[in-house]
This record gives sequence, C-alpha cells and structure tokens, in this order.
Amino acid sequence: DLNEDLHQKIATEMNLSETAFVRKLHSMDDFTKSSCFGLRWFTPTNEVSLCGHATLAAAAVLFHMQKNTNSVLTFVTLSGELKARQAEDHIVLDLPLYITYPQVSENFTHIRLSRKICAAVGDMVVQDLRYSPDAKKLIVRLSDAYERSVLEKLQVRAQDFLSAEKTGKVEGLILTLKGGSSGKHEGYDFYSRYFGPWDGILEDPVTGSAHAVLGSYWSEQLGKKEMLAFQCSRRGGELKISLRNDGRVDIAGKIAIVLKGNLTF
Repeated sequence: DLNEDLHQKIATEMNLSETAFVRKLHSMDDFTKSSCFGLRWFTPTNEVSLCGHATLAAAAVLFHMQKNTNSVLTFVTLSGELKARQAEDHIVLDLPLYITYPQVSENFTHIRLSRKICAAVGDMVVQDLRYSPDAKKLIVRLSDAYERSVLEKLQVRAQDFLSAEKTGKVEGLILTLKGGSSGKHEGYDFYSRYFGPWDGILEDPVTGSAHAVLGSYWSEQLGKKEMLAFQCSRRGGELKISLRNDGRVDIAGKIAIVLKGNLTF
C-alpha cells in the first residue's frame, strides 16, 4: 500500500504516458493465485479513468512475471471491471466501447474547434469530425486520398491544443486515416495517432482507450467487427480489434518486458 500522494510522485518520476498501480483488494489476496485486483493509472500530471496500454502491461506482469495461474484476470478500475486474458502470443483486453457522434457538443464553439484542428493538421483535408462524450475524445479523420506516410510525417504541435480547448470536454485528440488497399501496409483497416496534452501526454505511443473509440467509429464506416489497426507513433504499435455482442470491445496486443527493478522509499 502506498500513501496517496506517492502514486502521482512515482508516475511523474517515471515520466511515461501512464504508470499502472496494481493492488490487492483483500489482505489474503495473492498476486500468483488471485484473479481480481485493483488497478489505477497515472500520467505524469494526473490520474486518468482508463488506459488500455497500462492495463495490458499490468496483465503482462501478473501473467509472465508473477506467473499468475488464472486464465482471466479482472481489474477493478474507475471505468468499471476490465478483464484480460491470454490468447496465444497476445493479451486480450475487454474494454468499454465508446460511441462517437458527428455533431459536436453545444459546449464547443466553431472557433475553438477550428483552431484546434488547424493546429493538428495544418492545411490538410479533413474528411470527418467526431466526438465521444463518454471518452472525452475528438476524432479528426483525414481524407482517404492520403497515404499512411503522410500521417506518420505530420508535425503536430500538441502543446497548442491547450490554449485552443479549455472547456474540459476534450481530454484527447485522435488523428485517423483509412487503411490502404495496396502496398506493404494493405493489411491494416485504419491508422491513428493520439495526443493528450490535457493529461500531460504530448503523444502516446499506443493507446487502448483511443481504440475503444476508433473501434466504434471504423466499425460503422467499414461495416466490419474484426479489424487490424496500427498506431503511427514514432515507436508504433499494432492492435487487433473485435467488437463484441455485449456492446464492449476486445483489443489485443503483444507485450515485451523491457525493464525490471525495485523502488525504495
């Protein structure tokens, strides 16, 4: 157990998009044998209500480092109960599915939106604009005429978003692009990049919570429930997306343990 303020101090020191804190819910719980744990996520500046990437990491540590014997793990979080299971060389997360709407909330002004989009995409053609009130994320879809390389090379001044949007209604901006039908990247249904300066994250490498929004949007656009996505950050990451019949979404990804250590207080 940690003092409350230590969560934020550790996350600030780690300086990653999110730092995950797994805790036992009961004194008799065991990281190797128990199947249900508490889970919280902190960015360098604040606690957030959902992070798929850090949930994947938490499950990976329990499955691979603690050798947890359960086939499914349940995490009690600010976004309700989230489940993680192993499937071959992937870990699959059961996350909420967030609906997007074409009309932005009345609380936004066209001026604010225009400034924010201009800061993100410059003079590029925007094909669609969607907003998810539950996830507080704005989707900016670029024209289908663009290739993946255009999204990858785009210079985004994410810090500028802070002055453009101060209502608290947006916590993340997603740039997305339809997948190509030819070439070496033809297997991907869509691409994305994610920016969250409101949470102290200029650009996130791979974002499960953003794909809980993108999964809903692109399923509607493509008429598909099974999709393969790629997040075009500098590091990059591949996500397998499957819309469930219960209104949730399975997002699967691979993991790699890159660092082990001990914190001393």
